[in-house]
Amino acid sequence: MWIVRLALRRPYTFVVLSLVLLLSGWQVVRRTPTDVLPSVDLPVISVVWTYSGLPAQQMEAQVTQFSEFSIAGNTSDVMRLQSDTYDGVSVIRVYLQPGADVSAAMAQITAASQTIVRRMPPGMIPPIILRYTASSVPVLQLAFTNDTLSEAELFDYVNNRVRTALSIVRGTRFPLPQGGKFRQVSVDLDLNALQAQGLAPQDVALAVSAQNLTLPTGSLKISDREYRVALNSSPDAIAALNELPIRRPDGRLLQLRDVAFVHDGFQVQTNIARSNGRRSVVLTVMKNGDASTLEVASRIKAMLPGIKRGRGERDVVSLRRRALEPPLGAGRGLEAAGRRGAEPAHHRHRRRRHRAR
Repeated sequence: MWIVRLALRRPYTFVVLSLVLLLSGWQVVRRTPTDVLPSVDLPVISVVWTYSGLPAQQMEAQVTQFSEFSIAGNTSDVMRLQSDTYDGVSVIRVYLQPGADVSAAMAQITAASQTIVRRMPPGMIPPIILRYTASSVPVLQLAFTNDTLSEAELFDYVNNRVRTALSIVRGTRFPLPQGGKFRQVSVDLDLNALQAQGLAPQDVALAVSAQNLTLPTGSLKISDREYRVALNSSPDAIAALNELPIRRPDGRLLQLRDVAFVHDGFQVQTNIARSNGRRSVVLTVMKNGDASTLEVASRIKAMLPGIKRGRGERDVVSLRRRALEPPLGAGRGLEAAGRRGAEPAHHRHRRRRHRAR
């Protein structure tokens, strides 16, 4: 009862303390992080090898097993390894001991993987090494459509331009877009023309690779001036590749357009995305690390008008899925519960009687 007597003797002190608690509590509520999942730091590292065209059995024997041996022998605090092998893709998950230094383990795995690349099949590139986090979840999905660009050009624009523009948002990660066609330079062969000229597809491949080179150049100094020297070892436009010479077995020269057609094409399309019934390219925004879902989503949405103004053509960008409703709904429910708890009992009783009537 002493605190009651103290409050009666010093009422202004307790009024000030109540106001301080009210104001500080309001600031704490405003700054309390609201998220879909808590930040969970799991010591797991993923190593992804890719080699197009290699069957899963050979991928496991020549890539997965050899990489597992190297990682297990050169990485400290490894608890267990788990791998999945598909056609042209190998995914190795490295589970570390609790409390292990994940940054040091990533450095060791990177060094070991760079060393064994020369023992891999010809043309193998170093793997993609990622740190797995349980709190890395999709936040938004952006659907892009365009009236003038082809699917390949739209995919190229989203993959190279939009992902780069949005990557400045803290705590974001962007996987490859879904839908669209992966842009590439295609050489369509005329097999009948090749046979008539006594050529094989390998002759066309050798002619293109030998005359489309990136070579270093230098400068030319004449008197008191210095001129930059450029070589025509690589065509400036895709259409110029059709003018490349190719030699027949009898020594006569032909142009590549006589037996093939080089154009701006695309790889074989493996997935299709639609938005409102139209072909589109969908970009997923992933939250990474301890970043706030609400902050990531709000900053991404604020940057969309600038992305739309980045092109002269008519772009349509829409949000396909929102990850804001769960945390916002939880925050509103907590706020409503707090108001009900602070409300006097007779007011709550009166409201219940009004509802009963």
